[in-house]
Amino acid sequence: MDLGLKDKVALVVAASKGLGMAVAKQLAQEGARVVISSRNASRIQAAAEAIQQETGASVLPLVADVGRAEEIKDLIDTVGKRYGRIDVLITNAGGPPSGKFLDFDDGDWEDAFVRNFLSVVRLIRGSLPWMTNGGRVVALASSSVREPLPGLVLSNAMRAGVAALIKTLAEELADRGILLNTVCPGRIATDRLIELDSLRAQQTGRSVEEVRQEIEVTIPLKRYGEPAEFARVVAFLASWANTYVTGQVLLVDGGMVRAL
Repeated sequence: MDLGLKDKVALVVAASKGLGMAVAKQLAQEGARVVISSRNASRIQAAAEAIQQETGASVLPLVADVGRAEEIKDLIDTVGKRYGRIDVLITNAGGPPSGKFLDFDDGDWEDAFVRNFLSVVRLIRGSLPWMTNGGRVVALASSSVREPLPGLVLSNAMRAGVAALIKTLAEELADRGILLNTVCPGRIATDRLIELDSLRAQQTGRSVEEVRQEIEVTIPLKRYGEPAEFARVVAFLASWANTYVTGQVLLVDGGMVRAL
């Protein structure tokens, strides 16, 4: 299937590793002009070089911290002025600290809000003037949007807010030809997941492998997903092959979440 992404300008934030990098690689393979960003200069440069080596596509790495409004503005302005437009926006940010409700103070909540919710607001708002011929926005969230996860209260709250925002904007921006969706990973084998499994192993006195095996039993497909599997779903929703899916929350979780 031709996804119609050739020469489309795609901005993928927080893309130095994990799901963001996997999505950027998939978009590059589909022929998009991919711009990736991260707050770490050396990591984003390494990610760009890795994607270029694997796909043969030219990828532009930029340094930007999505927790800072001025850096988001500079990022979007740089992309818009360089290419004259932004066709695809993939919002993303590292997950907030794990913990229970009483573990966090106002500062923790404010940090999570700025980085995991307000960054999405700022990225979309800033990109809209450059989406002159329609566009696609995909917000990367979490399966906790449908089923809150124990010990991840900050993430649970913020990710649900992002999904509500995207649903609202799907209606508001439909007449501009902009389609927006939220994609929620389940247990996808990334560094973030290893971190969470390691924490659970420490808390329960088991090995990381034992924790993983225990969780895999609860997944109908009996395994963790691969970043590339997740990225292919995002690429479709971010493409011009997608002409009628907007405002949706789509889980890529191997059937793990039981919610309808």
